[in-house]
Amino acid sequence: MDATTQAFLAALIGAVVAGGAVLAWHVSDREQHSVVPVEEPVLPAGVASVLSILRSSAVVVGDDDVVLKASAPAYAMGLVRGTSLLSTELADLVHQVRRDGQIRETELLMGRPGVPSRHVTARVAPLGSRLVLALVEDRTRERRVEAVRRDFVANVSHELKTPVGAIRLLSEAVSDAADDPEAVKRFSHRMLLESDRLSRLVQQVIELSRLQGDDPLEAPMPVSLDAVISVAVDTSAIDADSKRISIVTGGTPDLEVFGNEEQVTAAVANLIANAVSYSECDATVLVSTKADDDTVEISVVDQGIGIPPQEIDRIFERFYRVDPARHRSTGGTGLGLSIVKHVAATHGGEVRVWSVEGQGSTFTLTLPRYFSARSNQEAGR
Repeated sequence: MDATTQAFLAALIGAVVAGGAVLAWHVSDREQHSVVPVEEPVLPAGVASVLSILRSSAVVVGDDDVVLKASAPAYAMGLVRGTSLLSTELADLVHQVRRDGQIRETELLMGRPGVPSRHVTARVAPLGSRLVLALVEDRTRERRVEAVRRDFVANVSHELKTPVGAIRLLSEAVSDAADDPEAVKRFSHRMLLESDRLSRLVQQVIELSRLQGDDPLEAPMPVSLDAVISVAVDTSAIDADSKRISIVTGGTPDLEVFGNEEQVTAAVANLIANAVSYSECDATVLVSTKADDDTVEISVVDQGIGIPPQEIDRIFERFYRVDPARHRSTGGTGLGLSIVKHVAATHGGEVRVWSVEGQGSTFTLTLPRYFSARSNQEAGR
């Protein structure tokens, strides 16, 4: 074989080897970069559709702890971010259910930095052989309502103890002072005051229990404010006379609001009673009305002790007292302004307060205005 032939064969063999190496490299690269399909758990038929319209927080978790599907409320509540459960307690519950297949239900307190804690109930159950379904309900509002009710019952019990205890002690004093007519008269007068205070507290508790749901009125009717204010002023007339306080009424006459006459009267009467209680002797309390296109304002202005700025946000709370000692002396229950707030809420209105310590306060109750057929005709002229 001559040198030329040998060189040709060597070049040919080199080309074949090089081509084989290139082919092998391409095959290896394709194998390395090719995606091997991984079998993922398939959601049972209809689950995805149900979760998409569900109002509750629902999460479906796969066997690798990846969230496969979650309802919109679950994201809004902060249970899920991306494909992960954010609650470690809920994740632990999911692991337990996956391990033994037993349905579990528990209450959790969930919290995140900068976000108020939530009381939730979680029910976790297996969904097929590889999936786990978690249903979470937010019970925060219910827990808050329960706490308010417990506090309300405790406060009522505490408030009832004072007049009941006082009446018992006074009755014993009357019995011991049977031979002293002056003492009997004095103790009897105190018993009458305490019984009135007890009756007032019971009545306000009943009123507040009717209003505390803030539900809209079932059958609102036109209510004359002139009649309401007349009754409310008369309710406080005796207390005002004893302190030589003048209750002056004014403003726009013949106004009507749309609502419940008994509730509106109770609200205005409580505002006037508060104004009289917190005003000094020989003062003046002004009750005025005015209206705009859609609402009516009833304002009660006093020349009393005023309210400290830090207390204004709390005065509408049940049993809250700015000056507990003064409330005791005036027989206040701490429920009057709370009743006013709930009456405003049930009527779709509001109550506002302006106050300066040492100068007095102005409470303004705003309610929806009622227009009679006659007033509509007069407005059209």
